[in-house]
Amino acid sequence: MFEQTMTRLHELMIVLYAISILFYFIDFLNKNRKANLFAFWLLAIVWVLQTIFLFLYMINTGRFPVLTIFEGLYFYAWVLITLSLVINRLLRVDFTVFFTNVLGFIIMAIHTFAPVQVESQAMAEQLVSELLLIHITMAILSYGAFSLSFVFSLLYLLQFKLLKEKKWGQRLWRISDLSKLEKISYISNSIGVAMLLLSLILGLQWAYIKLPEFLWYDPKIVGSFILLILYSSYLYLRIKKNVFGKSLAFLNVAAFLIILINFFLGSRLSSFHFWYS
Repeated sequence: MFEQTMTRLHELMIVLYAISILFYFIDFLNKNRKANLFAFWLLAIVWVLQTIFLFLYMINTGRFPVLTIFEGLYFYAWVLITLSLVINRLLRVDFTVFFTNVLGFIIMAIHTFAPVQVESQAMAEQLVSELLLIHITMAILSYGAFSLSFVFSLLYLLQFKLLKEKKWGQRLWRISDLSKLEKISYISNSIGVAMLLLSLILGLQWAYIKLPEFLWYDPKIVGSFILLILYSSYLYLRIKKNVFGKSLAFLNVAAFLIILINFFLGSRLSSFHFWYS
């Protein structure tokens, strides 16, 4: 009964999510505030349904749902929707919500149509610990911050292209100015680096305590440290070397692509992140 209810809930969320993105796209093309408002409230309904699912899942499993790829993708999508709603109401940066939700919808669709692995669920139950939960939760939250920064960098590159080609128009003014896009991208990355660093510290501590055959050169660990180095380099170039603009935005986009590789491929190649695949 619980699984059937969750399936119907996911189907409803996917439909509402798709309709919301459709209306955001209409606003993207024509600056239609009614479409934007309707899309926002649909997205808010999706967020409420997602939150209900998280609570029901926690009640059913007795733990915070982040220990498998099935759970991690869902929590990642929830983080992206939460961020997009906050941006829409507080920052008022046009187009950011649309691109953020396209990314969130992709993650949500992968989660919905991916097969649930019973073995992975059973292994997750054996690996429950507060340290592990905090480690994974902080890692996913850092990915959420990096995802938001990625969207702002994409908008920066788009705005830069429009300005260079002197394509003055409504769309140019709605994207927001370059300095604001770069600043928010930088702030998001700063938050992401701090959370990723703390997540790595906790994760290594958990692995050292719990795993007798812990390998420092595990692909997942190496990938996470590469990410930390890349994003730390971004901050170093921004703060110490006063590097701004297009080159920094391209670095941010490249770093996010490595996040996706580390999230999906790294987990499958890892020798002890097998429960998260």
